[in-house]
Amino acid sequence: MIPADPAEGHRTIAGTFTQRVRGVAGDAWDAQSPVQEWQARDVVRHLVEWFPHFLAGGSDIKLEPGPSVDDDPIGAWEQHAAAVQAVLDDPANSTTTFAHPHLPEMPLPQAVSRFYTNDVFMHTWDLARATGQDDRLDVDRCRELYEGMVPIEEVLRQSGQYGARVPVPDDADWQAKLLGFIGRDPGWRPATPG
Repeated sequence: MIPADPAEGHRTIAGTFTQRVRGVAGDAWDAQSPVQEWQARDVVRHLVEWFPHFLAGGSDIKLEPGPSVDDDPIGAWEQHAAAVQAVLDDPANSTTTFAHPHLPEMPLPQAVSRFYTNDVFMHTWDLARATGQDDRLDVDRCRELYEGMVPIEEVLRQSGQYGARVPVPDDADWQAKLLGFIGRDPGWRPATPG
């Protein structure tokens, strides 16, 4: 079970993603991911590149850039994840208001959890599946995200951040339902050479 507290939730979810990052074999960083335009390293690139701009757009917090994802994807991720965790662990930020021009105002920890930590959670499957690692996600979190996104599907689709829904059987598990909803084929596997 993933803790509801934003700092602890991030610690758990980012910790799992860190395990998958560290588990990538050296030559697997160029492996195709379930996102057609991305290789495995691009999953990390996406997370370390979009969030600092988002965070700065709604607060005075600036994250220091880490190593290049091309040169050191593990180092890039680890520095980034530690910086985000430090933001969430800082008591001063617990009462900070996140005021992004495209979103309603909300507490900073809630914004990080809702928009970023959930993104890390979903992309854990992408990295794991691309690189042949354990791709099981927390079932309760999958259900919570799926049930929370279905009522706002039209808004989410219009945002352009999710691909077309991939149909899954009615009796699919929560992970498969979530993956299908966000535009992933739960049965996707990397092409095997030959």
